[in-house]
Amino acid sequence: MQTLPTQLYSAQQARDIDRMAQELPSITGFQLMTKAAQAGFKAIQKYYPSASKISVLCGAGNNAGDGYLIAAIAIKAGYLVQLVSLVAEEKLHGDAARAKQEFIAVGGKILQDYLVIDHATDLVVDALFGTGLDRAVTGYFADAISYINTLSIPVLAVDIPSGLNADTGNIMGCAIVANMTITFIVLKKGLYTGLAADYCGTIIFADLAVPDTIIQSLPSKERLLIPSELTKRNASAHKGHFGHVLIVGGDYGYAGAVHLAAVAALNSGAGLVSVATRREHALQTHICSPELMGHALEQLADITELLAKATVLVLGPGMAQGAWAKSIWPTLIALDLPRVIDADALNLLANEPTYSDNWILTPHPGEAARLLHCSTADILQDRYAAVRILQKEYGGVCILKGSGTLICAGDEVDVNTTGNPGMASGGMGDVLSGLIGSLLAQKYSLIEAARQGVYLHGLAADKAAASKGQRGLRASNVLQFLTEVVN
Repeated sequence: MQTLPTQLYSAQQARDIDRMAQELPSITGFQLMTKAAQAGFKAIQKYYPSASKISVLCGAGNNAGDGYLIAAIAIKAGYLVQLVSLVAEEKLHGDAARAKQEFIAVGGKILQDYLVIDHATDLVVDALFGTGLDRAVTGYFADAISYINTLSIPVLAVDIPSGLNADTGNIMGCAIVANMTITFIVLKKGLYTGLAADYCGTIIFADLAVPDTIIQSLPSKERLLIPSELTKRNASAHKGHFGHVLIVGGDYGYAGAVHLAAVAALNSGAGLVSVATRREHALQTHICSPELMGHALEQLADITELLAKATVLVLGPGMAQGAWAKSIWPTLIALDLPRVIDADALNLLANEPTYSDNWILTPHPGEAARLLHCSTADILQDRYAAVRILQKEYGGVCILKGSGTLICAGDEVDVNTTGNPGMASGGMGDVLSGLIGSLLAQKYSLIEAARQGVYLHGLAADKAAASKGQRGLRASNVLQFLTEVVN
């Protein structure tokens, strides 16, 4: 599969870039539309070589124009093509109307009933709505999309699956479920987070030869996460060079969480890892891994010396929100050490918000909602906006977990592309917090530890899924691949 660019753009930026390109004397709107159609048809030939009968679903805008031209090219190449328009022909204007005439000129006929698309079709091309959709899909359009989604036929979406919000990755009423999306000129940020993964399928890209100078003239504040390699260790290195991670958590009934985080820190290269937990759990720490150092924590005085030795704190795995956690929390949160705040530590923080530039927060959408005192639905409405607000209000680096995990240390946002649905099980967040704590201990900056941790966590999960399958994937399976991916 092709290497994609890293920068992501909003729908408005994409339109601005399209407009600026057309202001050049050498480029017209119709030429861009023609290039898009040619790229779309090449994708059909490359990825669906056995398709001979294709159905193209069109609306009224330039996205529809792409569809008309793809259909025209396909007819000339000998494909059996049926084109269904869900709007009256007179609603097409400008380049889209010209594209319609090109289609008619090669013998194409415009059909009105989407029910003609049936199981005899080899491929559906979705050219109904583009990035300019600004309201929920309803009525006849929604009926057509729902019908297409019931067919067991591959779908190629043109630029973006119809009904998917190009900025947020949310669904606007309903959306086409595509097997592949070919997007043009720039990558749209809504293709990579939220619900997008359920609707886009494989994403491929065509730049349509728009000059880089135009694209670079508009700043992009979102990008795909592409980490650098971890630094090579010196031959003379010793454990003191790679920090001492102290993981605090594991109230009664939650010993597994703190142990997962601790083993993740070990497996990803921390020099020393200590676990401060309830007395009964501390006695069992060596059973989990003999390299771990277990310390009984019933009151904070029990670990005063340990806190002085630690270089990084991971707070929250299995901590719960009972009297024990509340008794130790005020002092732990005030310590001036690099900290990873996860799980119930996030809920304790939400109850008494404070700000720090020396921590990494790792909420899932529900925890983010509690931190911002809103609903989970509010968070999911615009994940990009939510992670920026979190970082502004709490400081440090904020990671908003989920499909297309977001990492924010200011105005810019990184979007992760590793990971899989098998990670939807208990303990995965504990592994991530331990991994990030380990990277902090190895002297990576907050933002680099967050970026590398999220990426490598997902990569280890992908390797685990490739070995064992996604269904039933456990956090402990991911632990087994951490040492491989950090090397």
